[in-house]
Amino acid sequence: MYHTRVTLCGASAYEQKYYLNEDFNSLPSQIQDELKIMCVLFTEDVGGVLTLVFDEDGTLLLEVSADEGDLLYDEIGSELKIRQIQRQKSDLLEALELYYRTFFMGETKK
Repeated sequence: MYHTRVTLCGASAYEQKYYLNEDFNSLPSQIQDELKIMCVLFTEDVGGVLTLVFDEDGTLLLEVSADEGDLLYDEIGSELKIRQIQRQKSDLLEALELYYRTFFMGETKK
């Protein structure tokens, strides 16, 4: 179904907005809420824009960007926060990858 990168969700400290790709509205509300909290807290803490994206292989990537002249963006804090999320939310991130690979890429477990 998908052969390119697909955005799951994201949050922006600049616009103070959260976005969930409507293709993922079927995720349980608890998961949607957890994603929203995770993304918004990240951008509140370090600034910039956090985007969760599935690559072509179904791997979930946490991508961070910031405006070039943003003096409030904490680049080191951003990297540390990404590692913390990957550690503390590993079960959630792995489950999302399995969900994506199963329902969007049509993979079956072998």
